[in-house]
Parts: sequence; structure tokens; C-alpha cells
Amino acid sequence: MRVTMIKKELASGEPCRKCEQAVDLFTRRGVLHRIDEIMVAREADPESPGMLLAKKHNVTLAPFFIVEDGGKEIVYTSALELLRSRLNGEHHENGAATAKVEGAAPAELGEAEVLELNRRFEGATPQAVIDYVLERYGADAAIAFSGAEDVALIDMAVASGRPFSVFSLDTGRLHPETYRFIDKVRTHYGIEIRTLFPDLVQVEELVRKKGLFSFYEDGHGACCGIRKVEPLRRALSRHRAWLTGQRRDQSPTRAEVARFQLDRANSSARGPLLKVNPLSAFSLGDTWDYLRERQAPYNELHDRGYISIGCEPCTRAIRPGEHERAGRWWWEESTKRECGLHTR
Repeated sequence: MRVTMIKKELASGEPCRKCEQAVDLFTRRGVLHRIDEIMVAREADPESPGMLLAKKHNVTLAPFFIVEDGGKEIVYTSALELLRSRLNGEHHENGAATAKVEGAAPAELGEAEVLELNRRFEGATPQAVIDYVLERYGADAAIAFSGAEDVALIDMAVASGRPFSVFSLDTGRLHPETYRFIDKVRTHYGIEIRTLFPDLVQVEELVRKKGLFSFYEDGHGACCGIRKVEPLRRALSRHRAWLTGQRRDQSPTRAEVARFQLDRANSSARGPLLKVNPLSAFSLGDTWDYLRERQAPYNELHDRGYISIGCEPCTRAIRPGEHERAGRWWWEESTKRECGLHTR
């Protein structure tokens, strides 16, 4: 297989921004060496090699890629699609190339093993925890992505070079900034993010009976149960482990959260899940130090005083001196500010 990348040079002489982003993406994923040749399409020169190839293949987008395989030429106009289908080898969703492994699936978990894992990884770095989980489960381990902590998990998973999965729950009531954030993370890391939506019939029934803002009157449990908890169970039904961004200092309900937990609430025919909280010992400051050091993408709402971000009607910016979760379901007691995703 031979891969040729065609980059554009603008008429002004400036490089194409998307082309540079594609090169950066391949570099971060450790696959730039798989590009055999890079050619330039100069807008100011219709006879430049890259422009001639664009004309030949009737391509108007940049960058684009020509893959020669088995005597055929296949054109890709998406760096992400090329990465997934050609440059990563055999994998399920995200991650570096991985060989097929013969043998049975991991044995069913028990409480004793989870206790041993917590003892073994006491004081270990989050990266070490993630490396272990992905080595054991690969794409059968999924990162539940929604906020800043989850970006740190994705960044570490990418750094591990191992396959993994990512999913996100779209409740239908997220901020516009959050939707842009999800797409920014997908593009930045060149990963697939599986998006799950709530059951339409259940949402329609809830709104018909209780209106759009019933949670202000009788609590957010019913709405979150339909828009978040049920989709989570669907998401986890195809996995053996999931990784979350829970931290012990986030709220009173998370003060004792362990690195490893046995998740029987979301168990399936394949047995109970291993629930992993690599950042449990991290503070809010630790998280943001890591994100800044790695120059990772973040939700632009953070620049406007939002710390913990959920659905638009149930999230506000925090005031000076308030705890980071004070802006979530602020009309309820602090001990009740959980959506149900992490209720054991």
C-alpha cells in the first residue's frame, strides 16, 4: 500500500490550515511515517503536481489522499476516515494497530479481584491505570465522555497507543458550546465518538405529562433517568469496562470513590462491568494543570464561569467562593446532585 497526501498552498503563499491540522493529527497518532509522499497543490500554479492530481480525481477539498493498493487508486478527502480505515491496522473503534488475539474473553470479575486492583494501583498515576485497563480490555473498555476530566482520559488513552472506545450521551438539551466541544475533541484526537440519544417515546411521554421543566418542581430524577441513565445502560451493554472522570473532591457523593469498582447496576449477559475512575485522587487543579500542559481542547463555557457542565436548563455559572458543583441542579440539596449515572 502506498499513501500520497496532497496539501494545498493558498494563492497568498500561506499553508492550508486544515492540511497542517491533518499533519499534526498523524504526528500525534504516530502514523505520519505511513504517508509515503506529500505533494503540494499550489493555487497560484494550476500546473503544480498537486493541482494536476486534484483535477485528475475531480477533488476540490484539501487535504486529500490517494491510496494505491492492489493496483487500484482510492481517494480519501477525510484525514479521519483515512486514519480509521487505513492507518490504524486492525482495531474496533479508536487506538493504534493491534493484532488479533486468540483465546477466551476475560474471566468474570468478582469483588475480591476489584479489591486487589485497588490495592495494587494505590498511588499509581492515572496513566498507569489507563494503560492497564486498555491492555486488558482494548476497545471493550469505553470512556464516558462529557467534560474536562474525560478529555484528560482520552488524551491518556491516545498516549497509551492502545485501542479504546468513547461514547457520549446527547440528552437533547445540551448547550450549543458543548456540541462544538464534542466535535472539537473528535477532530483534535482523530477518534470516533459514539453518540447515544434518549428513547423518543419516553421523552415524548415525560414532556406530555409533566412539561419541559418539571425538574424544577419535583427533582431531576425522572428526566435524567430517561435522558441519561437509560442511554448509558445501552452504551455499556456492548462493553466489559468503562472509564469515568469522577474525582473525590467533586461532591459529597463522590468523596469515597475508588479507583476500581464492580458495576453491577449496568451488568449484562456478559457479566458485571469493571468501572474505573483513574482521576479519583486528582483535584480540580490537577485536572486543569494536565489539560493546559497537553494543550487539550476544552468547553468554551469554562471561560464564562461554568465549571461542572451538564444540560443547559440545569447548569449555571458558579459564583465566587462556591463549590465547582454548585452550578448543577442548584435548587436541590448538595447531597442529591447526581444524575444517576454513578449511583451504585
